[in-house]
Amino acid sequence: MRIAVLPGDGIGKEVVPVAVDVLQAVMPEAEYVYINVGNERFMREGTAMSEEDLDTIKKCDCVLFGAITSPPKKIYPSVILTLRRELDAYANVRPFKSSAISPYKVDFIIYRENSEDLYCGIEEVTDDQVLSTRKITRHASERIARKACSRPGLQKLTIVHKANVLRSCELFRDVCIGVAKKSGVPYEEMLVDAMAYNLIRKPSQFDTIVTTNLFGDILSDEAAALIGGLGLSPSANIGDRYALFEPVHGSAPDIAGRGIANPIAAVLSAKMLLEWAGYRAKAERVQEAVDHIISHGILTPDLGGKFKTEDVGLYIVKNLEST
Repeated sequence: MRIAVLPGDGIGKEVVPVAVDVLQAVMPEAEYVYINVGNERFMREGTAMSEEDLDTIKKCDCVLFGAITSPPKKIYPSVILTLRRELDAYANVRPFKSSAISPYKVDFIIYRENSEDLYCGIEEVTDDQVLSTRKITRHASERIARKACSRPGLQKLTIVHKANVLRSCELFRDVCIGVAKKSGVPYEEMLVDAMAYNLIRKPSQFDTIVTTNLFGDILSDEAAALIGGLGLSPSANIGDRYALFEPVHGSAPDIAGRGIANPIAAVLSAKMLLEWAGYRAKAERVQEAVDHIISHGILTPDLGGKFKTEDVGLYIVKNLEST
């Protein structure tokens, strides 16, 4: 198995090596191909990611990604959006499951459409106004709905939209309902503002959530607070051929270089990589190792602990090697 490793900027360069150490502990036979992308490279070389980099990435089976620092102005295309588009990784999958330190008891997944919506970058810009086009298609809506409906163990699908105001959401809602009915999946629908409210009021009622790109981006950051923070929140970007795995958090330049970044989200992203690749037993070992160190208080400062990034990684690997 060939894995492209893109640490990126800021704390991405600190948490991704921990995730790679974890992968090597359970899958030493894998090959790791390191590629330097991001704003720091752009400032040095004038390019954030080259066509040659993309060619190399596409020769790998999947990608382990860190984080990117966005420039103050749009001086180059978004690296992560480019990767999602080039790899056709249309399903952004973000699981939220409580741990020993979580303030709420939850276990649900958000399936976020990953290829269109306002993130397409279709904009008309003048000095006095900016017109941003929201693109929602039947094709993209159908395939994210199918991906959500195929979740193993799915109990209920919640379709999140704003169809009372937006015709684009009406299309998304109707397509998702059609796929759910055809799949024999129990479903409900909910307006996005009601969803934001109910995620806080009664988060345990949710199982599988499917929504559009922008709404999914916002709701998943809100959901991270339910389990303890972005440092515990992994994600996968999955297509029919490729997949890219990344922590939900950003590059956090305010703490970069201090050795205190939480690596757990990156490690759990590596766990999702193992699941995608079919190594479910190895993925479960990683989850158990993470649960063990959390329950024993081996935490970085964002979770109230005193341990460094490297320390948390060493404890996880040590636990894996002892089981």
